[in-house]
Amino acid sequence: MKKHYILLCLILIITTLFVSCGNKAKEEANTTAKTTNKASISFLNSKGEIQDSLEQLAKEYERETGGKVEILACGAGEVPYTKITTMYNSGNAPTLAMLDTLDVLALAKEYALDLSNEKWIADTESQIVKLDGKVYSFPFCVEGRGIIYNKKAIEDTLGKSFDPKSINSTASLSSLLKELRANGMTNPVFLAKEDWSLGAHQLGFLYDAYDGTTEGSAVIINRLKQGENPLTIDRFNQFMDTLDLLMEYNVYKADPIGADYDEGALKLADGEVALWPNGCWAWPNLAEGGAKTTDEFGFLPFTLGNNTTDFANTDIQASASKQVMIDKKQASSEQVQEAKDFLNWLVYSENGQKLLVEKCAIIPAASNNPNKPADPLGTDIVNKLASGNVYNSCFIAPSDHWSSMGAALQKYISGNSNRGEFAATLSTYWKAQN
Repeated sequence: MKKHYILLCLILIITTLFVSCGNKAKEEANTTAKTTNKASISFLNSKGEIQDSLEQLAKEYERETGGKVEILACGAGEVPYTKITTMYNSGNAPTLAMLDTLDVLALAKEYALDLSNEKWIADTESQIVKLDGKVYSFPFCVEGRGIIYNKKAIEDTLGKSFDPKSINSTASLSSLLKELRANGMTNPVFLAKEDWSLGAHQLGFLYDAYDGTTEGSAVIINRLKQGENPLTIDRFNQFMDTLDLLMEYNVYKADPIGADYDEGALKLADGEVALWPNGCWAWPNLAEGGAKTTDEFGFLPFTLGNNTTDFANTDIQASASKQVMIDKKQASSEQVQEAKDFLNWLVYSENGQKLLVEKCAIIPAASNNPNKPADPLGTDIVNKLASGNVYNSCFIAPSDHWSSMGAALQKYISGNSNRGEFAATLSTYWKAQN
């Protein structure tokens, strides 16, 4: 009897071991299947300031889902449109590409997947861009630009409180700069010299502030294409007047082309200067320079003229400036699905929503994202969106616009051309686009 009992116990032990091993093997097989069924994809990033953050976000996505996303950087000085067309020509196109709106529109019909039926359309409706009635890109973030101010630097210099709403004309901006200089801050402005900053972000106010709409920006561009002299256009002269004012008070006035972007961010963070014409994407640079999320930074309008009721003098520009397209030419069906899954994870997963805002420090275009920017620049834009103090024009120009016009403006701010010569260069550029 005892022998039978021992034998029975041995049988039970062996059976349990086999079942346990079988279950473990099954679990491992399921885990392996979860991982191996996920296609590896790539994501071209044209927002260099969030490269590290995107890489961390991709690691978290892989941890949660098993999907691997390689974040490819568009190098400093590289034109994103040139970068991606080169990648297509070499047969090495990214699965997803974050590009400016105008670049997506240029590439859409030949290279981009139609995303018109994606779930997130309903949550990004106010920020989507259509081409012939179809949606070819996912609006990655809302970005705004104007003149960044350091409130503490202004108040410490002037010895009194500062109301940003008091700057509602070029004349009031000029008065502020004169007062800062008179009180010891000799050159209160940092004017970046990068061609993309000058040729896209600053000159863009000429187009975007025509009437505050993308359609309006096309009107002024068409006037220039038809040969109208920029010197006869009010918005052009208003833009140049403001640029001249910023040049006069530029901390790098003696050597404008020697301006260092990171050093300028440090100067604003430290309060050595008070103003920086730029956008919310500058926050990572300011943070690296020592700025804290509790500091009082915000946006003044890039003033145009002296009409204090002009929207250009009361509002700032903000729109979904970065769009993400999915490749339809070289990506496999599995990669396309993984790319869609990744975008849905950004929009609908709790962690994806949170990381976009907290790690990448962006303003999400999806209205269902409950997270608010922690940084003061993003917060100011969100507040201005809520109060209606933004215009959402996003001008569309050829891919070489910012490099060509940026170079012309570099020549202008360094004193190597005058207003008439820059106007002629601008006119020649647009007439050549016919």
